[in-house]
Amino acid sequence: MKLERIAQEGYEQVVKCEDPDSGLRAVIAVHNTTLGPALGGLRMWPYASWDDAIFDVLRLSRGMTYKSAVADTGLGGGKSVIIGNPKTEKGEKLFRAMGKFVNSFEGKYITAEDVGTAVEDMVQVRAETKYVTGLPLDMGSSGDPSPWTALGCFHGIRACLEEAFDSSDFTGRTVAIQGCGHVGEFLARDLHKAGAELMLADISPDRAKALADETGGTVVDPAEILGVECDVFAPCALGAVVNDETLDKLHCRIIAGAANNVLLREEHGMRLKEAGILYAPDYVINAGGIINVSIEVEGAYEAERSRKKVENIYVALKRVFEIAKEQKISTNEASNHLAEERLEQGRAATTGA
Repeated sequence: MKLERIAQEGYEQVVKCEDPDSGLRAVIAVHNTTLGPALGGLRMWPYASWDDAIFDVLRLSRGMTYKSAVADTGLGGGKSVIIGNPKTEKGEKLFRAMGKFVNSFEGKYITAEDVGTAVEDMVQVRAETKYVTGLPLDMGSSGDPSPWTALGCFHGIRACLEEAFDSSDFTGRTVAIQGCGHVGEFLARDLHKAGAELMLADISPDRAKALADETGGTVVDPAEILGVECDVFAPCALGAVVNDETLDKLHCRIIAGAANNVLLREEHGMRLKEAGILYAPDYVINAGGIINVSIEVEGAYEAERSRKKVENIYVALKRVFEIAKEQKISTNEASNHLAEERLEQGRAATTGA
């Protein structure tokens, strides 16, 4: 196993790993551990190059720092990615090699499942390191974090509806969900129960149709979902969906979903504000999963304690909207201010300043 440290300004540790024996090609990025060890999921994706993988892991790890800070998890921010097709290239040898890679950080980085990985993959990682969360409930862990991420998104959308329409009632509100995977499907069910009308898109037509049949939703072509008329656009797949090319296509009042790094660049948040679209900063609204596993990291896992803390995403978003209005800035700038404020408090507490 060959490890190569990559110097990256603003990051505590970025390491590239190549292991010819298992086929592992991976990167772990630790952004900031001011508030605690860096926790962030393990993503597996067929990146076209090392540069693409590193670009993604850097963005994601920084987002995890801010996510944990705003959610008050007592954790720092990190992330890991494996270059590979999750449908065809998974295997115990690969994930055990990844476990050894994670273990080389000696607890500075703790992993969990993410896009392209699942609980069973984490069990294989766990064979080589104790620094894994989100394992099966029968292993004394917290299980699949997806329902918790979806629950946090649901309460976050509730806060958005109040802000945009002066009512948190979902009845008759149209929500367009981009991505019907683990989180998207749980979110769709929660929204359906609350009375929302759903439009669903996924790269797997069968998955979208099955969820539409279950929830009474309408299937939309993935290429068209960005431009549908809706009250809420909920991106629940990969990031950077709001960019120079897509901004003019949007016909929604709210953007609020589970995807990470929804904005390609920070400036796109102000452009959404100018367009009259309320944006729920991704790392605030999608923090349910990290909140849930943070309860596990603290000690004995309690689902009810986790639920109450996840529901506070509603409160966190209301505070972000308040800051944005007070300072006349975009909501993503407001959430960054809130995160930096909490990081500064953490630094002061550490130094005794």
